[in-house]
Amino acid sequence: MLRYGKVVELTLSLRRAVAVREAIADIRLIESTGVDRAAVDGIRDRLIALAADQDLFPRSDFPVPKNNIGGQLYLLSQDTDGRFALYVQAVAGANSTPAHNHTTWAAIVGLEGQELNRLYNGHAEKGKPEMESEYIVEHGTGIAFLPEDVHSIHIEDGSLNFHCYGLDLNALSERQYWSEDSDQWKYFKNKFDIIDARI
Repeated sequence: MLRYGKVVELTLSLRRAVAVREAIADIRLIESTGVDRAAVDGIRDRLIALAADQDLFPRSDFPVPKNNIGGQLYLLSQDTDGRFALYVQAVAGANSTPAHNHTTWAAIVGLEGQELNRLYNGHAEKGKPEMESEYIVEHGTGIAFLPEDVHSIHIEDGSLNFHCYGLDLNALSERQYWSEDSDQWKYFKNKFDIIDARI
């Protein structure tokens, strides 16, 4: 029985790896035409298709360590030069971020739970961001961003999502967030704790 369990686990991991590899190949092709709104929306749609088979991404494979308030990132794919980084973000409870940019294209697609995204009209050079709209990311939906777009994330009861970026998150040294305490834009200084979940 134990041996069978290991075979099933390996098969799931391999199926997931193949599906991720195919999706990233398609995303590379989409991005090769240029980074514009149509391209990032195409990347989002390809990730929605990847997320359609929820059995490939069970929550049990992406646990959140105890006392991890901000959630845990799992790396599913990344090129050797740091490009095309795909993560699963697992959040156990409530979590939120300040308004921030990415300095590269980004897409978020739902697997489980709900993630409220607030979208803002200001770029990091234009003073305090003003919220323009809200969008809930859940299974079957997603949202995409150009490098200068500004958003914040708000989760109330846990979630499991894809987060995909044009470059490794820890290489984005120019990312900024709006600090409500100091009423100004600041650069992110903390590095992300990322678990490598690639085969």
